[in-house]
Amino acid sequence: MLYYIVKRLFLMIPTLFGIMLITFVVTQFVPGGPVDKLVAEIEGHGQAGGESASGSSSYRGGTGLDEQRLEELKELYGFDKPPVQRFLAMMQSYLRFDLGTSYYYQKSVAELVVSRLPVSMSLGLWTFLIVYGVCIPLGIAKAVRDGTTFDVVTSSAILVGYAIPGFVLGIALIVLFGGGSFWNIFPLRGLVSDNWSELGLAGRILDYLWHMVLPIVSSAVGSLAVMTMLTKNSFLEEIGKQYVLTARAKGLDEKTVLYKHVFRNAIIPIITGFPGYFIAAFFTGSLLIETIFSLEGMGLLAYQSVLNRDYPVVLGTLYFFSIIGLISRLLSDLSYVIVDPRINFSHVDS
Repeated sequence: MLYYIVKRLFLMIPTLFGIMLITFVVTQFVPGGPVDKLVAEIEGHGQAGGESASGSSSYRGGTGLDEQRLEELKELYGFDKPPVQRFLAMMQSYLRFDLGTSYYYQKSVAELVVSRLPVSMSLGLWTFLIVYGVCIPLGIAKAVRDGTTFDVVTSSAILVGYAIPGFVLGIALIVLFGGGSFWNIFPLRGLVSDNWSELGLAGRILDYLWHMVLPIVSSAVGSLAVMTMLTKNSFLEEIGKQYVLTARAKGLDEKTVLYKHVFRNAIIPIITGFPGYFIAAFFTGSLLIETIFSLEGMGLLAYQSVLNRDYPVVLGTLYFFSIIGLISRLLSDLSYVIVDPRINFSHVDS
């Protein structure tokens, strides 16, 4: 097991390097880089066109700026150096977890991430708890009552929720409960109210939950169907196996058969995705949900960074989340051993 973990950790290094290299190369060919944007602002144009993010001098003829001024702008953003040198310097900084400074916000990337994480963590963690807390018991109940009216009704309900995009549901909830055309029950903006700091502990908790109701419902409903049906099908598959028939033939009651024998095997495909989903719940964001409810989270930050060609934020957050993603994949694999001790990674040679 230890050998397998060490090997996977070492394999993460070339994987991470490859991710960053490909992304860095792509950014060099995207038109309208930070130099373009600054030149456009200086000249008062809404849009500049010509130079790629690599700082090609082909743009100079369209700007009217003198060579010295253009070189100063390139130096400001580091584009006066060759791409290879810039990439190696960037990776050296990332090894020290120095993610650089945002061109657009004039803040460190780490500071931006920390400031946006509470929103994404709130959305992700509550969605995670609701999905797993509802889907596993519901999936088991549907498997036990397969084909009954309960199974048909609940399947219809969750499939309707799955068919409705989260942002459409969010708009509908705003219209219904956010002071649209019907009731004004829930707030529409932010994670907390403006007077949150003046409230007591109980008041702060209630205010926070009050703001989270509509975004969380919009985010969670679409995820219920997949996890519920996965749980149901996994349990149905195990219930039909020979060892279940043998356990019943021995006179064991249904609860013992279900929760002592079936549960451990059927839960494997659900639990193995638990670490990755749990970690992703903390660090990912939903662009549309955050936009609709005016929540400044990671999804909105990523989108704005791409639009603004804010490469330190794009690359810095990609580096950070790539590490998180690789670690979560490793934890997902290791969870197989925890759930099913019959699996032994010590025999894995590749």
